[in-house]
Amino acid sequence: MTNKKTADDFLPLKPVDFHILVLLNEGEGHGYGLVQEIAARTDGKVKLVPGNFYAILKRLIGEGLLEESTRKTTPAGDDKRRRYYRITSLGKKVAAAEASRMRSLVMQPEVANLIKGTT
Repeated sequence: MTNKKTADDFLPLKPVDFHILVLLNEGEGHGYGLVQEIAARTDGKVKLVPGNFYAILKRLIGEGLLEESTRKTTPAGDDKRRRYYRITSLGKKVAAAEASRMRSLVMQPEVANLIKGTT
């Protein structure tokens, strides 16, 4: 028997995990930039503090969903001390599986009515 996890083994994802995977699916990013972008995309509803955020990144790396990039600077010449992260192939599969799971959920008539405000 193998210990290798499949994408479905991670579902359902914690919302913050999903936000991180979605962002990093678009390209590599550094911690502070990810925190800012998540806040912007959620209209400030998801605010992450650095200590907690880096613990989440560490967990996602440990689970094989992310990895630290070898990239140290951006073309704009950012600080070389910044650590950049990227999504792994497993992370992409998990993000896609979670998006599919959520799509199935919101397509249910009862949930669709909630979204429309016609409960």
